[in-house]
Amino acid sequence: MAKVLEDIKGRLQTPFTNAPFTDFSKEENKHAQEEAIAQVRSELGQTYPLIIGGKKITGEKTFASVNPSQPNQVIGHFTSATVEQANEAVKVAAETFENWKHVPAEERASYLFAAADLMRQRRFYFNAWMIFEVGKSWVEADGDTAEAIDFLEYYAREMLRLAGDQPVTPLPGEENKLVYIPLGVGAVIPPWNFPNAIMVGMTSASFVAGNTVVLKPASTSPAIAYQFMRLLEEVGLPAGVVNFLTGSGSVVGDTLVDNPRVRYISFTGSRDVGLRIYERASKTPKGQRWLKRTILEMGGKDGIVVDETADLDAAATAIVASAFGFQGQKCSAGSRAIVVEQVYDKVLEKVVEKTKTLTMGDVTQPTTYMGPVVDENAMKKILEYIELGKQEGRLVTGGKHQGPGYFIEPTIFADVAPEARISLEEIFGPVLAFIKAKDFDDALDIANNTEYGLTGSLFSNDEQRLERAGEEFHVGNLYFNRKCTGAMVGGHPFGGFNMSGTDSKAGGPDYLLLFTQAKSISKKK
Repeated sequence: MAKVLEDIKGRLQTPFTNAPFTDFSKEENKHAQEEAIAQVRSELGQTYPLIIGGKKITGEKTFASVNPSQPNQVIGHFTSATVEQANEAVKVAAETFENWKHVPAEERASYLFAAADLMRQRRFYFNAWMIFEVGKSWVEADGDTAEAIDFLEYYAREMLRLAGDQPVTPLPGEENKLVYIPLGVGAVIPPWNFPNAIMVGMTSASFVAGNTVVLKPASTSPAIAYQFMRLLEEVGLPAGVVNFLTGSGSVVGDTLVDNPRVRYISFTGSRDVGLRIYERASKTPKGQRWLKRTILEMGGKDGIVVDETADLDAAATAIVASAFGFQGQKCSAGSRAIVVEQVYDKVLEKVVEKTKTLTMGDVTQPTTYMGPVVDENAMKKILEYIELGKQEGRLVTGGKHQGPGYFIEPTIFADVAPEARISLEEIFGPVLAFIKAKDFDDALDIANNTEYGLTGSLFSNDEQRLERAGEEFHVGNLYFNRKCTGAMVGGHPFGGFNMSGTDSKAGGPDYLLLFTQAKSISKKK
């Protein structure tokens, strides 16, 4: 323990800084990423077990994770967990919690620091898994891994802060203190779109706070989660602190949510699934001694507002990046461009022009900007929205599927009404709706007309309008004169309002509070 404390003391001499993005124009970085892609390619097609209490368990029933760029290429075969195995994982996690909750915060944080160091060393390897399994470009995959490293570093430091002395008002004749203690067993259900960053963030926040975890990754991205499990095993995290279950959400997910020994559910995904979890978690079955906590991030329908005072070139560049980065498969994606009529045609023209320069295809190549959408179901849903868009707006560019993978062209609809479905509903694909506003007031009204409230952006050089938007643009993450994607850990605590979830503010100073409970202790002198 003395060495752990010494290492932490040395680490804290340097303040937290975000991991820099990789410059792939440098030949050594390009070569390293190509080597990692070749290595992961040689490892495709393996069969992976469940991990419960450190034991690796295979089952008769498996499912395949496939490459969305080449659906006939299997990334890996994964065991489909049963209800009994899900309940066993909770039982093991609950038993492990009785010891883990007493482990000092410094020791728990040391596992995150060690994991961050290892992930830095294997950065290109983790990138490569995302390139294959979910179709991320080099740049998008690298940003994902950088964020995962940031979460590990940031949450370790935050736990040390919360474990220290907390300010309380002194009272005569008493010694008073406030301590943060863990909750218990957490069901962690991350999404596939940030399969490293969000999965690592949700999981590491859980166990650094003293909880134990049953991790159920998305069925389209389990291989990446398994690589993280390997990393945790390598840094020596005790068995049973994080347990790994793969399988159907309707089987494994529901079982975890319903189990009375589960204390909280941390979920990132769709609105509909989030609401289902919220409702099921509200039940209090016999033997459950608590109200389950839900930490939910559920999507967005995010708008970029452009007024007549804005830098139109900068706005157009940000709209394209926000709408089509990672094929629009981000809850923060700018899927609505809300432009005042005075500059509407100019902005539309610039955005279309920039969109037509985007490259789409083989994401194992460094110059590719857009890859496929994640799976066949996503492709079908997006194509249905595109057909709807042809009725609700004017198709300006894109709109087609290109095979054999799940590729969809970046698609723009112009002259979309604010109340149109493609203006209000989350599509989660490369589809952008252009909406004309009469003036700034109208644009702000349109920006707030969805049931979501995650991210938004305003391009304007009018300080009064920026100030107004700060008060009236109702989103959890608001950006001025920049894109509405790319939240940075520490700098942009992330989470949204309304149907975007419980506003967890991941990567911020409030986040670990969601995984703890405060205990006030007073002693009479």
